[in-house]
Amino acid sequence: MKTIVPLFVFGVALCFAADAPSLTGKWHVHNSISGNESDQVCTFTQKDAGISGSCTSERGTVEITGKVDGNKITWSYKSEYEGTPLTVNYQGVMDAAKISGSVSVPEFSADGDFTATPEK
Repeated sequence: MKTIVPLFVFGVALCFAADAPSLTGKWHVHNSISGNESDQVCTFTQKDAGISGSCTSERGTVEITGKVDGNKITWSYKSEYEGTPLTVNYQGVMDAAKISGSVSVPEFSADGDFTATPEK
């Protein structure tokens, strides 16, 4: 019986890992931060629980890093606004068709929300 329990737990863990969503690909991200709307296209590469890639908007391209924990997604990037360095942080939840959640820019005490959908 002792060998059956670890095998069962391992099997359950594999089932959950197989159902974990993948972010790899291009995503259209719509932001609303402190009343300012913007759009960008992000290309994510997911390896295990890590995310890397880039996001491109009218302001240029930035490199992102992040993590996946089940259906919870976080990523961030460094940029600047009028010469002031800033960090943009995303926290979201992924379902079958989109990622949605909150976005913050701590240096400006600015918060908002975002929705990301796969590019077609």
